[in-house]
Amino acid sequence: MSHTGENEQGLRKIVDLTRFASIFILLLHFYYYCYTAFKQWEFRSTITDRLMANIMHTGLFSSQYTSKFIAIGLLVISLLGAQGKKDEKINWKAVAGYLLIGILLFFSSGILFRLNYSLENIAIIYMVVTGLGFLLILAGGNLLSRLIRLNLSNDVFNSLNETFPQEERLLTNEYAINLPARYNLKGRIRKVG
Repeated sequence: MSHTGENEQGLRKIVDLTRFASIFILLLHFYYYCYTAFKQWEFRSTITDRLMANIMHTGLFSSQYTSKFIAIGLLVISLLGAQGKKDEKINWKAVAGYLLIGILLFFSSGILFRLNYSLENIAIIYMVVTGLGFLLILAGGNLLSRLIRLNLSNDVFNSLNETFPQEERLLTNEYAINLPARYNLKGRIRKVG
């Protein structure tokens, strides 16, 4: 399979668009469920109210979790196409930590609406906790996609992309030039010739 610059650029645009759609749905979620606070802050208009009334008919806000699941679903789709730097120091514990804490914060933040604070304070706390959960899921998902890509690839280059397996046998013929050398492969120094 050939990887051309146009293919990678097209994939990056799709990934970015999907991630943007995920963030947009999360922002709509905040606007809908924290509407009273937005109204008190005067961050509303008749256009946004009309838009939200039309979106309500789609069932996006039928429950608090519907829009959250759609936002996370789009985020997961965007992470499937994400390519990150090769980092061999990623471990499963870090990935699991980010994902578990992020999912816990993201999906349990609805409990905050039961607090006895002002609606404005609850809205701020809710948006911060939910947004933090979303960012942790994003970070954990990026690490997970890198870890999966790293484990599935059989890259012969080291982490610095400097070396690859060399011919180590002594070849003798009229065209052979054998130079003694040493090289680093997977953390071990190997001799040539």
